[in-house]
Amino acid sequence: MPKPSRRTSVPPMDPTAWTPTPARPLRAKQRRLAGDTRIEPHSHPWGQLAMSSTGTIRMTAAHSTFLVPPSRALWIPPDVEHVVTTVEDAEIRTLYIHPLAALWPECRVLEVSNLLRELVLHLDVEPGARPTTPREQHLTALLLDELRAAAPVRLGVDLPADKRLRSLCEAVLEQPARWATIHSLAHHAGASPRTVARLFRSELGTSFGQWRQQVLLAHALSLAARKLPMASIAAELGYASPSAFTAMVKRTLGAPPTHFFA
Repeated sequence: MPKPSRRTSVPPMDPTAWTPTPARPLRAKQRRLAGDTRIEPHSHPWGQLAMSSTGTIRMTAAHSTFLVPPSRALWIPPDVEHVVTTVEDAEIRTLYIHPLAALWPECRVLEVSNLLRELVLHLDVEPGARPTTPREQHLTALLLDELRAAAPVRLGVDLPADKRLRSLCEAVLEQPARWATIHSLAHHAGASPRTVARLFRSELGTSFGQWRQQVLLAHALSLAARKLPMASIAAELGYASPSAFTAMVKRTLGAPPTHFFA
């Protein structure tokens, strides 16, 4: 059985303290959280870009979940409910972006360039309404331009609406190396492998093996962000050798891990 979670659940900070406006279309917020902390589900009428200065966070939104290390950021459109969970101690940087900025209508994982990171770190994170300054206007314009130029990364993991399958998927997300086959997962659920396979096809349009590969890739990115060697990443994800892990990455993404996790 998966180990029981001791996760701490906390409410979101009042987002209206950082409300973006047409005159001040981008607001920044900072929050430090201990590992295994969950920010309760919430949404707001403006877009959000979430990234971490340190530590990996997991974000669930729009029927998908995303592991976001410091090298990546997640865009969430307005009015989309989302949940944030810290995989480890993390300092979360959040950008609230007015709808007039017109970024993307769907969730998107983005590469974080050195310039983008520095711009975010130099933004004012204090709450409350105040007039914008010329410096903030310049930072905002450059940051929005850098966001639009950021390369998207296909690392989201789809989640089902079916509650039975959702609980099984959550178990795999928590311990991907433990559930290597559909037979072990079906046995844990007290169902037949055929039933679980049918649920994956009907709910997610994919096989368990293909879905689990996306989970492994997301976890591998999180481990690579800690500067772990490829052999350690392969072992932690349950691969017998680095070459077996490399073959999976090349087969799935068309590039070796050294290119993908650079």
